[in-house]
Amino acid sequence: MSYSSPICTDPAELYDLLSTMAGGLLDGETDSVSATANLSALIYDLLPDLNWAGFYRVKDDVLVLGPFQGKPACNRIAKGKGVCGIAWQTDRAQVVPDVHQFPGHIACDGASNSELVIPIHDPSGKFCALLDLDSPKIGRFTEAELQGLLPLINRLEDWMVQGNIYSL
Repeated sequence: MSYSSPICTDPAELYDLLSTMAGGLLDGETDSVSATANLSALIYDLLPDLNWAGFYRVKDDVLVLGPFQGKPACNRIAKGKGVCGIAWQTDRAQVVPDVHQFPGHIACDGASNSELVIPIHDPSGKFCALLDLDSPKIGRFTEAELQGLLPLINRLEDWMVQGNIYSL
């Protein structure tokens, strides 16, 4: 579980810092595993109250676990199943304040109580992966958190365009 003290107490400053640091990690990198491993570590370290931060990527019509920080997770998730599968099916971010109220939630870690999932698109605009964040705190994630993390996702997608990278 991430226990680090936030570097910034102002959420806007924290998201700006996160996006800037993500840009530094992506700059010059050409390997998607290395890039997403470092991004998951950065997010897990900087954002408070997380017990899981990582990526799932589309492979052979299923979401496959990618780099992450936290306890072991589900290896594969079908389209339309759980919060991640719904995000893939709808191509929409999912802000879930209480996963126990989400129909079909997949409990990879019983300590998770809230979840935020953000789609990632390849250079052609096709859904190729997602960022998944879990917290033990009910109500941890909000629309404001989603908006704060979108610049980081945009940086990752821009990096994919610049490197002509179509899968994570």
